Parts: sequence; C-alpha cells; structure tokens
Amino acid sequence: MKRYLGLKGIPWPWTKKEPEPNESSPLIPKPRAAKEEDKELSHDTSDSQSGSDNGQDYRSPPLTTTQPQNNYSLTDYFLKYFLFLCNLVFTVLGLVVLGLGMWGLISKESFAQEKIGSIGTDPMLILVTLGLLLTLLCLTGCVGALRENSCLLKLFSGIVLVLILAQVLVAIMAYSMQSQIGDYLRSAMLAAMARYQDDLDLRFITDELQSNLQCCGADTYRDWEINIYYNCSAPGVLACGVPATCCIDPLENGTVWNSQCGVRALQLDEFTAQSVIFLGGCLGGISRWVELHETFIGIVGLVVFGVEILAVFITTRLLESIHWHKAHVQQ
Repeated sequence: MKRYLGLKGIPWPWTKKEPEPNESSPLIPKPRAAKEEDKELSHDTSDSQSGSDNGQDYRSPPLTTTQPQNNYSLTDYFLKYFLFLCNLVFTVLGLVVLGLGMWGLISKESFAQEKIGSIGTDPMLILVTLGLLLTLLCLTGCVGALRENSCLLKLFSGIVLVLILAQVLVAIMAYSMQSQIGDYLRSAMLAAMARYQDDLDLRFITDELQSNLQCCGADTYRDWEINIYYNCSAPGVLACGVPATCCIDPLENGTVWNSQCGVRALQLDEFTAQSVIFLGGCLGGISRWVELHETFIGIVGLVVFGVEILAVFITTRLLESIHWHKAHVQQ
C-alpha cells in the first residue's frame, strides 16, 4: 500500500531509521578503511599541534603578550602633589594680594574719569600687578602638576628661572649701587612729602614710616618745608608745622590723638624742637633698620631663593617622569 501511494519516503515518527554501514556511530564497528582514515586524521592533527608548539605553523594566530604597566613611583606622586599644594597656597596668596589692590583702587574711585590719568602712580597698582603675576605663575604650576601637562610645567619652570636670574642681578646691582639707591629713596620720599595732603596712599605710607622708625622728613625734619601746606609761607593753620606722626608723644593723656602737636615746630630751634618732635630723617632710620635686621633679611632672601630652586628641581624631575612614562606606554 505504501509503495503504491508514494508514502514510503516520508519519515514517520513511528518508523525507525536503520543505520547505514558507513555511518559513524560509536556503537557500530567501523570498517578497516574508516579506521585507517580516522587514524591518519588524528596523526595529522597531532603533528599540526606539535608544529605550532615549535613555531613552525605560521597559519595559527600569534600569541599576544601583555606588557607590564609602568606606573609612577611613590616619590613621583609625592613630588607631584607637593608641587600642586605649594602652588595652590601661593595662588590663594596672590588672589588675596590682587583683591586688596583692587579694593584699594575701587574704594578710592581711581577708575573715575577725573582720576584715571594718575592711576599709573597709584601705589595700589603695585599690589594689583604683584597679585596678578603671582596668581598666574602659581596657577600655571598648579594646573600643570595636577594635569601632568608638560607645556605648563615647562612654562612654570622657565618663568621661575627668569625670576631667579632677575633676583641675582638685582642683588648685584643693589650691592654695587648703594649710593645711587640712597638718592632714589631720597627723591621718592621728598615727592611723597610734597603730595602728602593730596594722595591718601602716600600719606599712609609716610605716616607709617615716621611712626615706626621714629623719624621726621627725609634727612631732617625741616624737609617738610617742601610741602605747600607746611611751608612757613603758607596761609593756613598748618604753616611752619609737621605732621602729627613726627611728634614724640602725639597722644594727650595717652588716649586722644593730638593732630596739632606738630604745629609751628619748624619755627623752633633744634634744642627746643627735640623735646616735641623727632629731628632725624627717615633715610637714616631705614639704614639703621636694615643694619639691625641684616641677618633676618639675608635668611629670608636665602629661603626664597632656595624655594625657587627647589620648585625648578621638582618640576624638572616631574617632567622627566612624565616623558619616561609616556615613552614606555607608547611602545
């Protein structure tokens, strides 16, 4: 019936397929030819494996070896974050100085149209300049150390080297031009005394010098005649007088500041005036202060110089570590 209906070739679920003689089955014994073929195949497979072990099979993919990662040493990390923290501290200091300078200029309305012409001689401009330069320099070193930026670190070390050379040149010039420096200081102080009533900054600086150094004038107390308000030919109440900071005891009863204690002091002879005001000038007071604090000034100068040298050394060492690390990672 199946033969006549054409249903013989249909694989019915209840029909069991008989294995053919050449079919590979673990339960059917293989013919001799099949056994020899399997044996040769296994032999070729073992030969190919041994050949690949000896490096003779070039068709097999090459073995990939992982290179050891070159990390920074503990010293490099210490130098990096030490440089970062030091520059961060000086960056904050520079911002404080910059803020003080800007506060001084704004509080005096130095940016007003009628005062903008004389802003170049404003002492507060020195604070603004120093604060800005210190902030930019230390911020460069701070970011360069944190980000491991070679360009910023090179710029930082180059500027510090220029500062070191400039300080050395200034020290040499100051030692070889002591008399000229005295003349410059005298001219600067006489100019400040002439503008004493007109410029609050110069007035503050002059008063601080005379109070702390116990002096009056540049060379002598009679230098105050250069001021148009203290000159004896002036019509005002300050004529033939000196500022209260020249007085030996400007306080009445130890509590009240007597701003009129130096009135008519220029009319007194030196013997009488020495009991009221300081007779010596501030240039001599500055010289005596420098002589008394010569050791301290030298120590501070050496410390600043050493810190700058140390900053250059740390930056150079960090740059070498960064270059070495990049060269080995790219290999």
